Amino acid sequence: MEALIPVINKLQDVFNTVGSDVIQLPQIAVVGTQSSGKSSVLESLVGKDLLPRGTGVVTRRPLILQLVNLSPEDRRKAAGEENGIESEEWGKFLHTKNKIYTDFDEIRQEIENETERISGNNKGISAEPIHLKIFSPHVVNLTLVDLPGITKVPVGDQPKDIEIQIRDLILRYISNPNSIILAVTAANTDMATSEALKVAREVDPDGRRTLAVITKLDLMDAGTDAMDVLMGRVIPVKLGIIGVVNRSQLDINNKKIVAEAIRDEYAFLQKKYPSLANRNGTKYLARTLNRLLMHHIRDCLPELKTRINVLAAQYQSLLNSYGEPVEDKSATLLQLITKFASEYCNTIEGTAKYIETSELCGGARICYIFHETFGRTLESVDPLGGLTTIDVLTAIRNATGPRPALFVPEISFELLVKRQVKRLEEPSLRCVELVHEEMQRIIQHCSNYSTQELLRFPKLHDAIVEVVTSLLRKRLPVTNEMVHNLVAIELAYINTKHPDFADACGLMNSNIEEQRRNRMRELPPSVPRDKGAPGDGTQDAGTGGWRGMVKASKSEDGAYEEKTKYMTSLPASPQKGHAINLLDVPVPVSRKLSAREQRDCEVIERLIKSYFLIVRKNIQDSVPKAVMHFLVNNVKDNLQSELVGQLYKTLLLEDLLTESEDMAQRRNEAADMLKALQRASQVIAEIRETHLW
Repeated sequence: MEALIPVINKLQDVFNTVGSDVIQLPQIAVVGTQSSGKSSVLESLVGKDLLPRGTGVVTRRPLILQLVNLSPEDRRKAAGEENGIESEEWGKFLHTKNKIYTDFDEIRQEIENETERISGNNKGISAEPIHLKIFSPHVVNLTLVDLPGITKVPVGDQPKDIEIQIRDLILRYISNPNSIILAVTAANTDMATSEALKVAREVDPDGRRTLAVITKLDLMDAGTDAMDVLMGRVIPVKLGIIGVVNRSQLDINNKKIVAEAIRDEYAFLQKKYPSLANRNGTKYLARTLNRLLMHHIRDCLPELKTRINVLAAQYQSLLNSYGEPVEDKSATLLQLITKFASEYCNTIEGTAKYIETSELCGGARICYIFHETFGRTLESVDPLGGLTTIDVLTAIRNATGPRPALFVPEISFELLVKRQVKRLEEPSLRCVELVHEEMQRIIQHCSNYSTQELLRFPKLHDAIVEVVTSLLRKRLPVTNEMVHNLVAIELAYINTKHPDFADACGLMNSNIEEQRRNRMRELPPSVPRDKGAPGDGTQDAGTGGWRGMVKASKSEDGAYEEKTKYMTSLPASPQKGHAINLLDVPVPVSRKLSAREQRDCEVIERLIKSYFLIVRKNIQDSVPKAVMHFLVNNVKDNLQSELVGQLYKTLLLEDLLTESEDMAQRRNEAADMLKALQRASQVIAEIRETHLW
């Protein structure tokens, strides 16, 4: 199990190179109030004067301290690697790369310099850690974090919220579930007021990873001792409470060495706390921390391994999405253009790799526009919409000119049916517009889901969008013209010999003749029957034509003429003092129609409806075909050649394949992190199962 702590140190080194804290590694965080003796405890563990010391706020940046135990064999090996180091103990900082410090006074000075470089020289604090690694045969393997002391009142250049800043900084380290909290409290303060234990309780309410250290046992008031505190009778701590005696400021000023201080500490404990001497003191603390850290690492390792593997997979995927740096620009451009064109066509065909599940898109939406949107719109168009009976009657009368008509004039049917057919043009053009909009949306769909490489090259992306949009814009007037012509073709020739129309007329004739016979049967015997009854030699009615469909009886003609005569011969009112100009008399908008008029209107309306349904069926079938041929298929067939022709030019290569500013940086960061994770995975894989027990 001794091999576990160096493994974590290796992982720490691996992740330090990428400056990331994505993995929460097991470590020991030292927490306590200002001047409670945190740095002194760490110095005692190292056995050297290496940390800045003094009164007031001294630790102003987190110090991540890795202690590496060197066996004689390891020392010889390290001496060879580090160009023949003569000292048996030395230190290395992360920020000074490979520089070796054999003088611990230099290490202390470097910590002070590095602290002032970031935090200033007037009591300010910083969350950026300093990484220090100590190699020595006299230390146990440990990873410790020395944190700024908890303070209440700002001094010097410290901001007003210094208490909150330090508290947040401490919580950032001790919230890590893989960390052990070393809560340092001075013995000459009341244990119940310990800020360190209070903060530790917030993140570790069960106390599973909190170890209490009582400092300054030699400075307690006369007549008092820490027996109850050390025995856990005041505040119990699960991992234990260990008392230590550090050097005083006078000892430090007098250059008292740590080894001598540890001997004095042992003597003090034997004298004051003989029964507890073997379970207190710096050496016992070092062994306890080493044991706790090893067991803690053993418990955290499986989860750590899983987390590293998951992150490695995520970063590999992220790196793949960023793509490789472009080497052959010409080939890359052609490949991207071809891929986009292929994805665009596949989205229309419905064979794209990325199937949209939240909404219809591409070819499926075009199909929906043709058969649902356009189809329903046409079906909702009323064949007689906008035509009143008076409109029909007026058209019939206008078509007869000055002569009274014996038959319903054919021209009136043509004029009215053309007017109705013309109404199909607007929904047809709207269908073209909707398909055009959907093909525009496919561009964005391909960019977002199918061709993510394009997002690396914003200029190429914009150029492709511009070319496709331009191609669509170019095809829109052609398609609109064709759809307009489809309606114009229907208007150009009203084919009354259309098979479906002839059948409708024949059916209508038989219905009208049947109704007429029924009416004549109901007439009293004194009324003469119409000479034009069936069988009088009129042949037109049964031929499928519609000229002989209606014959007006003389009585109906007489009634109509009499009514007209009455309407046009109204005398001037005697009360009025002037004559009425008959030409100024308005034609009545609504009146009761004669039987003949009603029948004529009914026939025309039925014929219009019948012919309109035939034309609507044709338009409903031909417009989607025209849109597919002139817009959709044309764009599909010409898209790649258009893109290559417009963009595949030597002069444009450099400009189009310019990556977005931060893409290269993000790719490098992802690659570094992936290497670190792979290295970390190897480090963990090297651990033998026997090391865990």
